Amino acid sequence: MNRDDTDAVDVAEPLAVGVPPAPHDASGERVPTRDLAGLAPPPRPARRWTPKRVVATPAAWDHPHGRRIVDRVESLGIEVERLRGNRLTGLRGATERETYARAKSTLAIVVSPPSRRKLQPIAPSADWRFDLAEGCPAHCQYCYLAGSLSGPPVTRVYADLDDILDGLAGYVGQGTVTSRNSRRDAEGTTFEASCYTDPLALEHLTGSWQRAVEHFGAWDAPVQLRWTTKYDDVAGFVGLPHAGRTRIRFSVNCRPVRGRLEGGTSRVEDRLAALRRLARDGYPVGLTIAPIMPLPAWRAHYGELLDLVAAAVDGVSGLDLTAELITHRFTPGSKEVLLGWYPRTTLEMDEATRTRKYGKFGAVKYVYPRDTMAELRSWFERELAGRLPACRVLYWT
Repeated sequence: MNRDDTDAVDVAEPLAVGVPPAPHDASGERVPTRDLAGLAPPPRPARRWTPKRVVATPAAWDHPHGRRIVDRVESLGIEVERLRGNRLTGLRGATERETYARAKSTLAIVVSPPSRRKLQPIAPSADWRFDLAEGCPAHCQYCYLAGSLSGPPVTRVYADLDDILDGLAGYVGQGTVTSRNSRRDAEGTTFEASCYTDPLALEHLTGSWQRAVEHFGAWDAPVQLRWTTKYDDVAGFVGLPHAGRTRIRFSVNCRPVRGRLEGGTSRVEDRLAALRRLARDGYPVGLTIAPIMPLPAWRAHYGELLDLVAAAVDGVSGLDLTAELITHRFTPGSKEVLLGWYPRTTLEMDEATRTRKYGKFGAVKYVYPRDTMAELRSWFERELAGRLPACRVLYWT
């Protein structure tokens, strides 16, 4: 899931010659660097979410893509319950934790609300945001969706995909983040498709993002599809006619964060192996380093992460790699929701140590103090330039 809208909830020493330090997974087990380079052995099976309950509204059945999703789900041996009405019911439990667990294990096939068909800017990531789904099955304890989506956190996938994609043409050339920005205008008009979900968590169930990649690949215009993920199931995207018009970014973090706060996601080593695989297939790729946190020994931890990235992209010809650097922030509403979902979380959300900021609509959010932000930013910009000189930093927030 990507949430780059900073007005909502809210994302050097050169690399030594030779083999980078061998990475380790969250358990401390050594992972051979050769695995990241895609040389040997074959990749691990991708982590795939299996919902306990799948429902479809009557309106979803009226759309061809809705029926395609039903077919995909049923082919996996999962029963699809056809609802009598277009409202989702039966998601609330006796407690907030029970409601969370029930919603998080439910997939709903629905039609997108009319408000989602009118695209909104999504600075600093892209010109426009469009949605193919809402909700995410991962269990990230800093979740950017907390407080920004209403009701239980059920995952909804949209059956009206064809209409959504057909409605994008009227926005070409109209944005201000990339299409009218001299520093990024080579990207064309950019469309972000992962603000409220994680595409690779759902793609095996929907096929929606493969169809979007093909749509942009056939679109003879200066446009780019963008989405980010914490998963590694990219096999269905290799070999697609993407025409270089889709940038797939992988959300990554250092070991203390991903080990404690990113439940249900793929290992970062597997995400980076997937990034390498897509880059070798000609895709523009990217890193979403988020949420950046000034943890104890953060320089060493994030240095290890950047070395893993350097090993993963080593030797990739024609590499087009970007980085988006997003520090941790929270709102009073998101904090309340997250503590309800994860009452034992170790995530730091102490307003007394933060700076209060106001978004363009007056919403309060808490960010790191100015000096901390400056120190983090200068370190990341210096280390990325030294360890990953081919990587372009798109923004810091």
